[in-house]
Amino acid sequence: MKIDFILNNEIQSVKVDPARRLLDLLREDFELTSVKEGCGEGECGACVVLMDGRAVNSCLVPAGNIVGKSIVTLEGFKQTERYKMIEKCFLEAGSVQCGFCTPGFVMATESLLNENPHPSEKEIKEGLSGNLCRCTGYNMIIDGVKLAAERGSGLW
Repeated sequence: MKIDFILNNEIQSVKVDPARRLLDLLREDFELTSVKEGCGEGECGACVVLMDGRAVNSCLVPAGNIVGKSIVTLEGFKQTERYKMIEKCFLEAGSVQCGFCTPGFVMATESLLNENPHPSEKEIKEGLSGNLCRCTGYNMIIDGVKLAAERGSGLW
């Protein structure tokens, strides 16, 4: 099946099995390595991308479901001022250690702040609940999101 979609603000047209996972399409065909396979079951958040602005686990999305959609990976998001704000706040809060989970947390943060620019701590925890981290214990990640929400006024 030939599918047309937007990937990181560029129109793409590819021939692909509609049942193929978006995760595999992004990593193997487009060499976008920020999208990682952790669990392959939608439980860890390592493969989170934005689909039409909302966080989705790309390991659960069949390629046939992205026809006409806009997909943004960390590689595309890095070009924005919003990314730069999240990055700065995550660094300041010590939100990053090994880095494996970071792309998923950054994309989940963007989705959360896009929907709710001033979330409470409870809303931050709920917004990030689909992402797992083995290193930070989450407090520093939550602190990074809080900083981005405080300092990013007007960006979201």
